[in-house]
Formats: sequence, C-alpha cells, structure tokens
Amino acid sequence: MTAGIGVRLECDGPVATVTLCRPDVLNAQTPAMWRQMREFSRDLPGDVRVVVVRGEGRSFSAGLDLGVVRGDGEDSFAGLTMLPPQECADRIAQFQEAFTWLHRPDIISVAAVQGHAIGAGFQLALACDLRVLAEDARFAMAEVTLGLVPDLAGTKRLVELVGYARALEICATGRRIEATEARRLGLATVVVAGGDLDEAVADLTSALLAADRAAVIEIKALLAGAAGRTHAEQQRAEREAQTRRFREIAGIED
Repeated sequence: MTAGIGVRLECDGPVATVTLCRPDVLNAQTPAMWRQMREFSRDLPGDVRVVVVRGEGRSFSAGLDLGVVRGDGEDSFAGLTMLPPQECADRIAQFQEAFTWLHRPDIISVAAVQGHAIGAGFQLALACDLRVLAEDARFAMAEVTLGLVPDLAGTKRLVELVGYARALEICATGRRIEATEARRLGLATVVVAGGDLDEAVADLTSALLAADRAAVIEIKALLAGAAGRTHAEQQRAEREAQTRRFREIAGIED
C-alpha cells in the first residue's frame, strides 16, 4: 500500500515493511506521515510477525520537516502554540501513536538505519525493538537545538537503553552519535558495512521468523516488563509464561 504523503506499507507474508519515501528531503517527517503511520497498525494483517522500518535514499530520516517548523498550518509550531494546552497535548498524543504501535507485543520491529537519524528519525529508530545500523549511521536527539523536548515516545526507550545520565547528556547537548558509539552504548543491535545493510536485516528477520511465534511473544512480554518488576515478580512472570507454553504445546485448552 502506497501513500502519497511520504510513507508506505508493504506486506509480504509474515514481514511488513514501513518505508519513509521522501529521499529528496532525507525523509524528513510530517504530521501527515505520522497520521498515516498510525493507521498502519490497524491495516497490518494478522499473520505479520516482523515489521521492518527503513528510509529510501542515503538517510533514514533527518527529523522533522522544516515546513512544520516554519509554516503556519494547524500542525505547525505556530498552529500548535495557538491551541489550549490540553488540546495541544492531545494532538501530540496522536502523533506519538505513529511510533508506539511498533511496541506491539505480537510483532518484532526492526529499524534499518543508514545515514542520518535525527530527532524524529532517532525516535522512530528507538521505537523499534531492534536496530541494524550501517557504518555511516548517525543518531542525534536534536530537539533541544529548537528549544524543544523529544516528545515522540523516545525518552523512556533511550533511558532504558543507555541509562539516565547518558540519556540526559545525549538529549541536552543534541550531539551526533556515530555508529561505533551507538553499538558501544547499546543503541545498535549490530553495525554493518553500508552495502550489507539489507542482507543483515534479512538475516535477522529470517532468524526471528524461524522461532516459535507464541514463544517469541511471551519472551518479548517478559523482557519488556522486566524493568518494572521486582525479582520475585519477574520470576513469577516467567513461571506463568512457561506454564502457558507447556499447556499450549501439549494442546491443553483453558
């Protein structure tokens, strides 16, 4: 399915691919793209297990389109400042849904990142469960350079991956993070040569699809919730998940 606003969804059996397709502006993002991306979650066939997010051309996404920053439409900075506070927050909540659906427990999301992933681009990569980076990939949380904060659901993911102090330094300075540092900090699942990005993503996708789907769903839920549980609570969650697996494998219906 192709949208004329710069993002498309293509499904091939258990694999769906979300592609930012505005290479002429380094896949800069707009609220119209976010609305379409939010709809992708509703359009996703039930047999999809892996969602790959990528950008056409030489960059993943250079961040927010400057037309949103400088324009005067309802979704522009100027337009948002004219809204009552709660209405503005509600509008941003809608934008966040374009990113948070990639957290869904029934899918594994993989970002294939080349070139720049700045601001909204960095947060889109963070929204994915796994990130495969080309050697030329560059991350930056650049919102601070506009006097803004990251607001597309990326801050918690960043803290979970690198810790509070490093996340604060990254967000407060807006500095660039090269692929080698991203790997060291835990922001990259793997870093490969630029020409090997597609193959690396395909290999990872194949490995994910080779595993039992129900087991992967249980594993993702266990790991995603681990930070919010005590040791005893996590051990209980493990026991309960394993009991469900035993019963399903044995064909025992509840």
